[in-house]
Amino acid sequence: MATQLRCRIPLPPDYRPQDILAFHRRDTQEIAERVDDSSLHKGLLWQGMPGHLSVRLRPRQASVELTLDGTAPTNSQSLLKTMVHRMLGLTQDIDTFEQQYRRHPLLGQLIAKQAGLRVPLAVTPFEALSWAIIGQQISVSAAVSIRRRLILATGLRHSSGLLCHPGPQEILALTPETLRQAGFSTGKARALQELAGLVASKQLVLDTDLQAAAIESLRDRLLAIRGIGPWTVNYTLLRGLGWLDGSLHGDVVVRHGIAALLGTTEKLNEKQAQAWLQEFSPWRALLAAHLWASRSTTAY
Repeated sequence: MATQLRCRIPLPPDYRPQDILAFHRRDTQEIAERVDDSSLHKGLLWQGMPGHLSVRLRPRQASVELTLDGTAPTNSQSLLKTMVHRMLGLTQDIDTFEQQYRRHPLLGQLIAKQAGLRVPLAVTPFEALSWAIIGQQISVSAAVSIRRRLILATGLRHSSGLLCHPGPQEILALTPETLRQAGFSTGKARALQELAGLVASKQLVLDTDLQAAAIESLRDRLLAIRGIGPWTVNYTLLRGLGWLDGSLHGDVVVRHGIAALLGTTEKLNEKQAQAWLQEFSPWRALLAAHLWASRSTTAY
């Protein structure tokens, strides 16, 4: 028996829907997400149940509908609102960042061009972590292809026809050979399945609060896993939780963006980029998002 949940979420006047839609438009084959000029349709797992999330972005309002192939678990309505608020970047205090740096000699023009920019989030921190592992040291197009093959390999389909991104249990059910056939290196396959095991057994809780102590504890746990480095962790904290202070100095596009702001043709190394970004704590990851947008890579 299908269940439908609905809600409406207010949007600020300067909300930028195209940032959100571009993030979910990465895969042109649209096996798990379909995006048009104003709407997102996404297959997802809702507490283990296939679901179809529909978000229509209108001026000042998002209309949300979640259709489940089964009975909605308790508290689904409130969880839906919380999830979509986070997905749409509405928990991010971008106003403070923009007010603080709008007259900065280097960032002022960047912010003026991209006022209102928010970071789109994945449905769950685990999906963000999976994408971060896939995207290590490869192009966005290559990462999209591997992600697509991972989703196809698990074959979790909602009755709407959309496939759903696998959760930890589904990842654990795949063989290493299946992951390699999907395009994972041996190291990435091992890291993803180790993390899936930790999350499935509740030894690792990804969905933590945004207090500095909790974030640092999660960061330390993730860095202790072989194959997980600072870029993967900070990208996951950004795209999975909305933590805006992860230093993405390991990101090539971020380093190029910093060099462009500085007006230099010399390539910055990671240490130089890390030192430059430190001045902008606690907004380093949000600044990275501005640099991505300035380099036309908002979909990453």
